[in-house]
Amino acid sequence: MNHDEIYLHRCIELAEKAAGNTFPNPLVGCVIVHNGVIIGEGYHQRAGSPHAEIHAIASVKNPELLRESTLYVSLEPCSHYGKTPPCAAKLVEIGFKRVVIGSTDCNEKVCGQGIKLLKQAGIDVTTGVLEKECRELNKRFFTYHEKKRPYILLKWAQSADGFMDKNFQPAAISAQITHQYMHQMRAEEHAILVGTNTALNDNPSLTVRQVSGKNPIRILIDFDLKVPSDFNIFNAEAKTFIFNSVKEMQEGHLTFIKTERQHFLKHLMATLFEEQIQSVMVEGGRNTLQQFIDSSLWDEAVVIHNEHLHFKKGTVAPVLPVAPDGKSVISENTIYHYKNH
Repeated sequence: MNHDEIYLHRCIELAEKAAGNTFPNPLVGCVIVHNGVIIGEGYHQRAGSPHAEIHAIASVKNPELLRESTLYVSLEPCSHYGKTPPCAAKLVEIGFKRVVIGSTDCNEKVCGQGIKLLKQAGIDVTTGVLEKECRELNKRFFTYHEKKRPYILLKWAQSADGFMDKNFQPAAISAQITHQYMHQMRAEEHAILVGTNTALNDNPSLTVRQVSGKNPIRILIDFDLKVPSDFNIFNAEAKTFIFNSVKEMQEGHLTFIKTERQHFLKHLMATLFEEQIQSVMVEGGRNTLQQFIDSSLWDEAVVIHNEHLHFKKGTVAPVLPVAPDGKSVISENTIYHYKNH
């Protein structure tokens, strides 16, 4: 790694501290360097709060050094007024001699305008440093803006012989520590989705209980409104969307959205895009998961295997059309990671 890459890598580390807390904004980290020494650091902590660059600038003890410093940031500084003033204008006002950027911003409100402002002010701008890593950091944000839909993450658990349950009845597959890992994953996604059968069979809360973090927005696909109103998925712990073919209405934290069964996924994606939901973890049963797979409407999948369990009979697990990209081991579980390239 050269010096620019080292400092950009630190930006990514800082940005990751806010994983799951910045929606609909991206994760951004910033480092300020003077004569080879880091004098300021910051990251965007949550939507509506100051951006990474502002936090980093505020952390510098001697502001007189800023004009002779290089600012490193994982994503192009914003150039528009939102809930906070544009960061690019602030960098111009201070007069940084150099700015190094990981990736350009795909949001049409920015999209190169921040870089243009900096260059017009005579600031030396370098772009595309660790760009692949910076895009991976914000894969949800980039997918949302470029594909006009949320980033879709599929997740399920299965026995060694490929069943999701035993004799069509719920059965424990994941170890306790794996549950905590999964709850951490939930905390980093904007929303979580299940279908009617999963809601009826498991009565899940779909909240983050075993780790500290924000509960994702819950999405229930229940065309005929079969799930009883006293089930956990309707409790007040999280905002909940219910896609159904019966009614369209708002009841407190519950939003009922009427949809047709035909072309339902297309309507789902369009609605979630309008609601500014940037990522969805699909934890549904086989039918729900397989619909996403068959439509090639997924970006990543996490499949938990318990190599010690053989159910012999039950609901057959979905089938992915690609080989795993990698795997990790937690307790008695092997977790396979897939990407839809």
